[in-house]
Amino acid sequence: MIINTVLIILIAICVFTDLSKRKIYNKVLFPAAIIALTYHIYTAGISGGFFSVKGLFIGTALLLIPYFMGGIGAGDVKFLGVIGAFKGCNFIFVTFLAGAIAGGIMAVFCLFKNKKMLFIFKKLLAPFLIRHGFILNNTENDETININCTIPYSAAIAVGAAAAAYFVR
Repeated sequence: MIINTVLIILIAICVFTDLSKRKIYNKVLFPAAIIALTYHIYTAGISGGFFSVKGLFIGTALLLIPYFMGGIGAGDVKFLGVIGAFKGCNFIFVTFLAGAIAGGIMAVFCLFKNKKMLFIFKKLLAPFLIRHGFILNNTENDETININCTIPYSAAIAVGAAAAAYFVR
């Protein structure tokens, strides 16, 4: 299908620009969304347009909370939405879930690479250990470390899309 080829090209361009420049460009995403919408209207009429628009909105909505919390960029939000415009809701849900797993794995590797994993474990486990008496609450030595570990989330979304292409028919 031509629409799958266009989607693969879109994913390749977005991942490349995110890896090299840490940006996903609107001048790539917006025309792709129009292509997806036009294709679906042409092939299935109004129901095809609804399919595409619903995928666009659901894909965008899935990443809005992480975006508002500052954990993800606007380009990643729009990128997932455009993938939804191409492939619809079922595909985008699997893409989102598989991408979240891939992103989590990428984040763990980033933390190990930057030698921050032990700090994260200490911060996550300290309240539990203090509450159950395993360690004493000593706030005088509370260390703070700047965890500057960001990942290009488009790569995780691309992995999620590949998984969705395998699992969703």
